[in-house]
Amino acid sequence: MSRHDAVSNETLETRYDEYMMPIWKSLNVPLRRASDCTVEDFDGNEYLDVFSGISVTNVGHRNDAVVDAAKAQLDEFVHGCSYVHPNRPVADLAERIAEITPGDLRKSFFCNSGTEAVEGAIKLARKYTGSKEVVALEMGFHGRTLGSLALTGNHTYKREMGPAINDAVHAPAPYRYRWGADADSEAAFADRAAAEIEHVIGTHTSDDLAAIVVEPVMGEGGIVVPPKGWLERVAEIAHDHDALLIADEVQTGYGRTGSMFATEHFDATPDILTQAKGIANGLPLGAFTASPEIADAFESGDHLSTFGGNPVACAAALATIDELEGGIVAETAEKGAWLDDELAALEDDFDVVGDTRGLGLMQGIELVDPTETGPRGAAPAPAKALAATVGDELRDRGIIVGVGGYYKNVVRFQPPLTITTDQLDRTLGELRAVLEEVTADA
Repeated sequence: MSRHDAVSNETLETRYDEYMMPIWKSLNVPLRRASDCTVEDFDGNEYLDVFSGISVTNVGHRNDAVVDAAKAQLDEFVHGCSYVHPNRPVADLAERIAEITPGDLRKSFFCNSGTEAVEGAIKLARKYTGSKEVVALEMGFHGRTLGSLALTGNHTYKREMGPAINDAVHAPAPYRYRWGADADSEAAFADRAAAEIEHVIGTHTSDDLAAIVVEPVMGEGGIVVPPKGWLERVAEIAHDHDALLIADEVQTGYGRTGSMFATEHFDATPDILTQAKGIANGLPLGAFTASPEIADAFESGDHLSTFGGNPVACAAALATIDELEGGIVAETAEKGAWLDDELAALEDDFDVVGDTRGLGLMQGIELVDPTETGPRGAAPAPAKALAATVGDELRDRGIIVGVGGYYKNVVRFQPPLTITTDQLDRTLGELRAVLEEVTADA
């Protein structure tokens, strides 16, 4: 088949099967065109996108300002390797990131993806501290290259892929719904979960700690929001061991949680902050940012990226930040608060909805089997098959959501931040209808 021939959903999927290596296709919606919060497939079907390519198109698909900025830069030059030829889009973006990131985070390194940002942040932490070991979280996700995979706390991604970093250990995640039910309060659970990290350092490391790396809100782990006080305590633990706190904001950054960065919800400032996904609204770009003292530990040649800081992507990122600061972040906080209440109502109405949680427009609905006890006995058993069914049924009704979490039982709402309340209300109405249908059949 020629690439100039007519394409349908079926012919496109056939070509993927023939010419592409096996990949994750769980959404199963071939993409022909997208605009703001809607996407269209090759058979003319239109969908409301409530997943935004895994939290990427934060200011909407094909945002005019972002597209115009990228086109304008294309007319100037496309590539010069930002670490060989200094150029204005890179300098402007680096300065802008210094203005919007928390604390004294000031100097950035640009790369192409979140995985690369995490890898680079670990290298910088090792160089600055002179230490090697890293603590990450069980169920955490930091990428699929061998180094970042060593930090990822999920065997699903690791099978037959022995990680290259042997100095990574994992502590329990602050997953209160699953194993925090016996805590007296949120503060008590925060202390207990932080103490687990201290315990892992004492039992699994050799006192050579370079960093603790965490997601402020765990995305692939199932939209797990830590209790207040936990991140602050983790930062203290890192510093007590002369190590750094790395906040992986690849999925949570750029307005997703109702603030520019999720760490702003907590009274803790990371030493290094990683970014990607929403940074350029779909153009490939990643970054990690640190204070001048930490950043200057890198010497010339310690780290490099041929395509990192591509000027077209940087121009798009600058336009994305302008759009976010034009009111989208504040509106995300408001819509998130409304969505919190609406999702909480599902817990009251459906026994299979075990927990709803999130910040801003990063929300999760954990589906359970109330007749079975789950792992560690603190909550009902995860309902993986039910979650898959709900995702499929919503897609058939023209709505794309994510389905994931460590137990694959969490329906994920991570739409473009430009989504309207009416569109969210439509999504909730369809979700409620699906839940009523599938539970009636049980």
